[in-house]
Amino acid sequence: MHASLPCKHDWLENFDVVITGSAKPSFFHEENRTNIFQVDPESGMLLNTNNGVFLPQIGTTLLESSSKDKKIGKVFQGGNVAHLHKLLGIAASSQVLYVGDHIYGDILRSKKVLGWRTMLVVPELEKEVKLLWESRNTRKELRSLRKERDLVEDQIHHLNWSFKFEDPDDHQKRELSFQLKDLECKRDYVRLQHQQLMKEFHQKFHKVWGQLMKTGFQNSRFAHQVERFACLYTSQVTNLALYSPNKYYRPSEDFMPHEFDILGI
Repeated sequence: MHASLPCKHDWLENFDVVITGSAKPSFFHEENRTNIFQVDPESGMLLNTNNGVFLPQIGTTLLESSSKDKKIGKVFQGGNVAHLHKLLGIAASSQVLYVGDHIYGDILRSKKVLGWRTMLVVPELEKEVKLLWESRNTRKELRSLRKERDLVEDQIHHLNWSFKFEDPDDHQKRELSFQLKDLECKRDYVRLQHQQLMKEFHQKFHKVWGQLMKTGFQNSRFAHQVERFACLYTSQVTNLALYSPNKYYRPSEDFMPHEFDILGI
């Protein structure tokens, strides 16, 4: 913004309370004794408060203080979570949906310490979701190759056990050896196909790390933290505008490994 232009504060109308200089993560601890000050948006001056309640300042009349309070009564600096609850009239922690973009500084602490509802903003999701949609056929092919590899390996294990426990004659041994060799060649071919396709798939997301939420086929540590501490996650907070404020967000269904094939997942 150019220094000669007047500073507008229209955006303050969109908020009930604005707190600056909160010094997270200590802000989330009620034992934090940091004082809370009101801020004059026009001058940037800090004004004393009585735990968030406006105090008449020295050198002003009560009428002047009351008029000023209406103008700047929603902008504060410092304080702790107890001040925020008081200013917003919050009776229970579950009434708060806290939106942040840092899994430790925002989501983890506010969830574990305060019991707030949480939403993590992950901007990278927009690109990832787009790539996942474009690569959905590749993912199906990868699952197919994994199943084929597992099937061939099961057949190899069965033949090895036949050699060891069924005491086949020489002719049967030769037949089993040929079958075993063919299966091992097939396994190596399928494994190589799978590795090459998997590498191409991951490099679409990032040349080194692959998908944000995956480590190979397993969820990454970051993904586990998101599942555990974020009630919701999205690519940008404005996505909430697509839904009613009264919408109830239900968790997705969990599945055990034995359900995958039965349900065709």
